[in-house]
Amino acid sequence: MQKSLEKLSDAIRGGYPLIYIVSWEEDRVESSLRALMRTLDIKGDFAVWTSADGLTSSPGETPQAIDPVDALESVLQADRPGIVLFKDLPDSFEDNPRLIRKLRDVYYAHKGRGRHVVILSPGYRLPEPLKKEVHLIEFDLPDEHEIYEHMAQLLKKIPHRAGLSKEFVKDLSVAMKGLTINEVAHTIAKVLALDIPQQEVMDRVFREKEQIVKKEGILEFVPPRFSIDEIGGLENLKEWLVRRAHLFSKKALEENLPVPKGILLMGVSGCGKSLAVKAISSLWKVPLFRLDMNLVFSGMYGSPESIFHKGLKQLEAMAPAVLWIDEIEMGVAGYREGESTTSSHIFAHFLTWMQEKDKMVFVAATANRIHLLPAEIIRKGRFDQIFFLDLPNDEERKEIFSIHITKNGGDPSRFDMEFLSISAKGWNGSEIEQVIVAARVDAFFEKRAFSHEDVVRNIMKIVPLSKTMESQIKEIKGWAYNRAVPASRRMSRRTID
Repeated sequence: MQKSLEKLSDAIRGGYPLIYIVSWEEDRVESSLRALMRTLDIKGDFAVWTSADGLTSSPGETPQAIDPVDALESVLQADRPGIVLFKDLPDSFEDNPRLIRKLRDVYYAHKGRGRHVVILSPGYRLPEPLKKEVHLIEFDLPDEHEIYEHMAQLLKKIPHRAGLSKEFVKDLSVAMKGLTINEVAHTIAKVLALDIPQQEVMDRVFREKEQIVKKEGILEFVPPRFSIDEIGGLENLKEWLVRRAHLFSKKALEENLPVPKGILLMGVSGCGKSLAVKAISSLWKVPLFRLDMNLVFSGMYGSPESIFHKGLKQLEAMAPAVLWIDEIEMGVAGYREGESTTSSHIFAHFLTWMQEKDKMVFVAATANRIHLLPAEIIRKGRFDQIFFLDLPNDEERKEIFSIHITKNGGDPSRFDMEFLSISAKGWNGSEIEQVIVAARVDAFFEKRAFSHEDVVRNIMKIVPLSKTMESQIKEIKGWAYNRAVPASRRMSRRTID
């Protein structure tokens, strides 16, 4: 909030008669403006205009000037310094040249005279004739410090939650970033009034963020359903993630530890790229959001460039967060250096954002066809590490079989893991999962538990991807040989950072 207040203070000191604030938080903006009047020692009036109540300067006062043009005429006639906050004005801009003209008149009449008209709206909707006269401010959502102070006051009113540790409340305030003060209050009232464990409190906060992204439709919240223990093999990748599990905590931030920027997972389809990304959320206790590039390019929510920009801005407001870009190569496949295309604009914006983004946003990108990615995106510095996920080896296949047999209610000790691993040589993790599911379905039909024989029988029915796409897989492996860190330790040729 401090940066927003500084911008607002600079605008008022600079004598801008017309200020446009982009924010959902009417109460918070209004209280900030009133506080600034006291701080800057502005001896004048503070008035508010809404489309329902017109122009009022104090509670209980008889409303005046419901029509916005009449309200601005009243502002023009005033001779004292002051601030007038217009809350619903952009709704009246369309096909209203008189209103636009009156705003320009206010600008020229009050320039440098200490009178300020502040337009407040959740979105930026400004007619072309006003763009040079209006000073724009994006009012930031509350940061963790403001949320912490607000939560501390709220917790005093919930006696059975007063014993929450200060450290947990700090972590909770970080998790609440991206919510308005009103949303924080509602979430606290809804969640902390229940007698639930601390981790479940955090999960409920993540679900509250799911509500936010659903309303916008650009990002998809991915629930933290998968544990890193559900991933077979990939020890190098898992170790890398585990070592960084606490870097998004409040304590790590206070000690100014470096926060990871992102990873790129590339390799053979079905080898655990998506599962690994989903496990990050559970391991790091940070919400995961998926950006669907197909949705961005569909035009359903507006121009691809503006939608992409909006999605990234929304994500930064909710940081700390993990951004999952699935099949990133599809989003930039049309990029050609020097060309002016939608893909090129989005790609250029993404590269800039990767360099300048909020450090609390971690990017987890996956790619199947890595050769389609421009060199700019995979150079050192964009991502902390590039991992290659190959087809699982003998030991990893045993581990994957064991995980899925257990998940489906079986006892791995009753299965010949050595035989299954050899029989499924060249299979990916998804294929192993599906053969266990098929075995269970067969056994369920016959009203019995699934067995080793059911699994073997279904193995014989499947032609793995390594056979149908052999040349493509060889190409992927060839590219990765000296360019990426193997995700599996047993195939490792080099150590990880």
